[in-house]
Amino acid sequence: MLAWELYYYHSTRGVFTLEQRYRWKNKELREHVQVLDGQRSPSMLLKNATYLHSTLKKWVEGHIWIDRDRIVYAGDRLPEHTSDCEIIDCRSHYLVPGYIEPHVHPFQLYNPQTFTKYASQTGTTTFINDNLMMFLLSGKKKAFTLLRELKKLPVTMYWWTRFDSQTEMVQEETTFSNREVKSWLEHDAVIQGGELTAWPRLLEGDDLILHWMQEAKRMGKAVEGHLPGASDKTIAKLRLLGIDGDHESMTGEDVYKRLLQGLTVTLRHSSIRPDLPVLLEGLKEQGIDTYDSLLFTTDGSTPAFYEDGVMNGLINMAIESGIPEVEAFNMASYNAARHYGIGHLHGMIATGRVANINFLKKKDDATPVSVLAKGEWVLKDGEPVKEETVIPWSSNGFKPLDLNWEAGYDDMQFSMPFGIEMVNDVITKPYSIAINPSQDVLSTEHDESFLLMLDRGGKWRISTMIKGFAHSVMGFASSYSNTGDIIVIGKSKPDMIAAFNRMKELGGGIVLTENGEVVQEIPLPLSGILSDKEMPELIGEEKALKEALIGRGYTFADPIYTLLFLQSTHLPYIRVTPKGIYDVMNKTVLFPTIMR
Repeated sequence: MLAWELYYYHSTRGVFTLEQRYRWKNKELREHVQVLDGQRSPSMLLKNATYLHSTLKKWVEGHIWIDRDRIVYAGDRLPEHTSDCEIIDCRSHYLVPGYIEPHVHPFQLYNPQTFTKYASQTGTTTFINDNLMMFLLSGKKKAFTLLRELKKLPVTMYWWTRFDSQTEMVQEETTFSNREVKSWLEHDAVIQGGELTAWPRLLEGDDLILHWMQEAKRMGKAVEGHLPGASDKTIAKLRLLGIDGDHESMTGEDVYKRLLQGLTVTLRHSSIRPDLPVLLEGLKEQGIDTYDSLLFTTDGSTPAFYEDGVMNGLINMAIESGIPEVEAFNMASYNAARHYGIGHLHGMIATGRVANINFLKKKDDATPVSVLAKGEWVLKDGEPVKEETVIPWSSNGFKPLDLNWEAGYDDMQFSMPFGIEMVNDVITKPYSIAINPSQDVLSTEHDESFLLMLDRGGKWRISTMIKGFAHSVMGFASSYSNTGDIIVIGKSKPDMIAAFNRMKELGGGIVLTENGEVVQEIPLPLSGILSDKEMPELIGEEKALKEALIGRGYTFADPIYTLLFLQSTHLPYIRVTPKGIYDVMNKTVLFPTIMR
């Protein structure tokens, strides 16, 4: 085997596939040196640049040489040979490293390609992504093929591997087997284990999770916690067991407690938790004035939250709060690269790094006017540059949803003594049902609705009531959920069936119906989870759906997260899961699913 190559064995076909393991082959490395020796021209020269040096923590002046996707020199010298070189005079700009989003859920209606393409045009060029939907929906072989396809994009994509499903699954031990998790951990594109929503299981003695954490540490990969409201003692225990960072701080005191125990703390500002202003003020209150262990994240927000960009907005908020601009830029680039062990490639404008560079008009405005990603323009002088890469979603497991079964009145048997009450967008608790659920249409004078969850394979169902979702939503169906199973909500059984049928026709999606007619819909043709539309169009669809739901009595901020987290057992107090209605605090299935 050659030093820069790795063989992958595909047992189903009985063949070996040759893959490049290292980012640059030996031949390419020699060519990079030839550029410095004047034997070859760089592909791009950024002359007269004022750029942020991340380790010196100051602005410096010089010239930046780029050979294809790599910075081969940054300093006072100019190249001897520029015959094949694009030359950019940078005197009117300030250059900073491309931003890093360290905690991405790239399956929130958008798909990894459309989200990263959109994000890169406001300066975020490197992404560390959740693999949960791939784990649950596509299988390892297709998932790994998809990871290789995504490497062709101008952006840079890394991944985490989950250790648990975030819900109560039938045969979870098979889906998250030691073999499957280890295969992900060993993948070169995976640089983190977590996020660890199952930390209570770990503290209760789950040695398989502890083994995976140990394996991550052995491979030099970080482990991310998920510790909302955790005490000092809990944080310390989990630090001892191997957690390196956490993104669940909600106050300055939370940040301080985590820093005190040696964790890297990611400050969150998301559609469901827009906490950054509170956290930035909390840093001042706690006397925190060093920022090397702080990062930023938008934590998988829903599409409309990103209308003004991704990490650029968080940097601007930090600068406006009084954080020194150099520190704010480092929190969105260098600090993340160092935490994840990729500082030799990302987070700096310096020799040897990938050429991810943002061009700013002002030092204190993080929204770029031009962006380089892997040495290619993705935004130039304020105009997006067309990106031609086609990702073969269908052949890699993300096909339109094909349901070969029907939902009907037999599924609409709502006879449980209690239902699920929404406390906010994502927290739910049990409540006693006092209305008659046997009627086909419920009154709009109250906020109780029918709730039906159906196995995407048509094998089982859960039929209960939900309080607090809305008072006038007649039919609402979604194939978008934590596990990809089908959620149907509404006041009217006929409209619920109509919404389900339209969702089925679309090959997956979210559909709102009334009087038998479709009011709003979001088609999700990639496994019933993801849209194939560009972000601006998807943002418009999500905003229209949210407006229609609010007009019918939805009182919270984020209906997409409501759908996602109805099954999520890392949140209190009661959840609908593939095993049945589940009491999170007592770890008990209260009512099992019913076979159809």
